[in-house]
Amino acid sequence: MPYAELDSTTAGTQKDTFVDYSVDTKSTDAASGEKETKWMNDKASQYLGYYKTIPELKIAIDTKATWTIGQGSESNELTMLLLSTITGFGKDTFNSILENLIRDYHIYGDAYAEIVRDGEQMVNLKVLDPSTMRHITNKEGFLLRFEQVTKAGKTVRFKTEDILYLARNRIADEVHGVSIIESCEWIVLARNEAMEDYKKLLHRNIYPVRIWHLDTDVKSKIADFKAKIAKVKYEGEDIFIPKGSVETELATVPANSSLNPLPWIQLLNQYFYQAVGVPQIIIGGSQELTQTAAQIAYLAFEQCIEEEQLFIEEQILSQLNIAIELTFPASLRSGVLSDIAKDGTQQQQLNQPSRFMPPMARQPV
Repeated sequence: MPYAELDSTTAGTQKDTFVDYSVDTKSTDAASGEKETKWMNDKASQYLGYYKTIPELKIAIDTKATWTIGQGSESNELTMLLLSTITGFGKDTFNSILENLIRDYHIYGDAYAEIVRDGEQMVNLKVLDPSTMRHITNKEGFLLRFEQVTKAGKTVRFKTEDILYLARNRIADEVHGVSIIESCEWIVLARNEAMEDYKKLLHRNIYPVRIWHLDTDVKSKIADFKAKIAKVKYEGEDIFIPKGSVETELATVPANSSLNPLPWIQLLNQYFYQAVGVPQIIIGGSQELTQTAAQIAYLAFEQCIEEEQLFIEEQILSQLNIAIELTFPASLRSGVLSDIAKDGTQQQQLNQPSRFMPPMARQPV
């Protein structure tokens, strides 16, 4: 046994044990300085997978699209007549095309529709798949054209004026928009992992893990026994085993040694809806809220939707030379302001000194 000296003791640092949380640095997807810079969304299929698989993400995006369209678009009689002739892929309407585009730019960050013209007159809008679209910019960062890499492998070129293009939440000099999924991906994964773990935990309560001690090492006999146990275990039937040939014990988890995942799942659920900007009350959430808190949440969502409606209206005017107005579904603003005014009046009345008090009692301290 070696002789140990106390003065040879060394101490570590927290830097060796703990790693501080940090965020990876990023740079914008801007023009590279070359004559032409190409950009294509390489995460498009993954984002679509999230949308079609995660129900809370789908309902949040669908809700934003539905509320932004609101009660539909309004314009003058001639413009409304023109818009009524737009059929998209054959069974669309102008409003359903806009709703599709809004859903697209939340999923992918960008939305595209081919502008079909008869001479100078627009006669149709055909929504395109964002995963097939490529941006071509010059060295100054201006869009030169769009290219569609079709699913058949062909490349179709479009002039910028032939595509209705909506880039949502574009940052700095980037040549594309930003998907809503990018910032909430971790929350989505954490929540669904916790739900999968909880599902497995519930199954283990019904079908606990057992350790089987078999009086044989013959693989064929072990496989046959496993098949019999699997059959009776999940069918809930009895099994009869010769005494002494098999021993079993329950592989249990000590009491109170596991965490309850439900509060964590609920917290992630609330955090998710905050991240995507859709209050749970909008989609029928039943969390406990006072009437005032619910009204404030609704009003905050109303401001976001009105800003998005303004974005759509400006882009339609800029790119299609068509002036429309999207009607908000139902506003609470006037009602809330009226309630605030009433509450203020009542509070002022409470602060007024009573005329039945003696003069000295009514004097402020």
